[in-house]
Amino acid sequence: MALEITDTNFQEVVLNSDKLSVVDFWAEWCGPCRAIGPVIEELHKEYDGKVNVGKMNVDNNSQVPVEYGITNIPAILFFKNGQLVDKLVGAHPKANFVKKIEQHS
Repeated sequence: MALEITDTNFQEVVLNSDKLSVVDFWAEWCGPCRAIGPVIEELHKEYDGKVNVGKMNVDNNSQVPVEYGITNIPAILFFKNGQLVDKLVGAHPKANFVKKIEQHS
């Protein structure tokens, strides 16, 4: 199961990590979010120990999504060394996520 990222643990899990962090901003009611959910889970398993892959439910967490200007979901943000380095908005094939992970790892 992908990491559950919240407003409370975002600083520790994402910004303070020495690994690349991939955060999927999503919601239960979002069809495209549900469509890429299995891809996010696969990435979490495949990159376990090398990349932090997690999900943040925007309905339960408002602070971080507002801070990063999340207006459309799914939005997948890539963080390295506490900085936002890349993002993908909308449903994408797994290869697009892998390409971004490899590029920033």
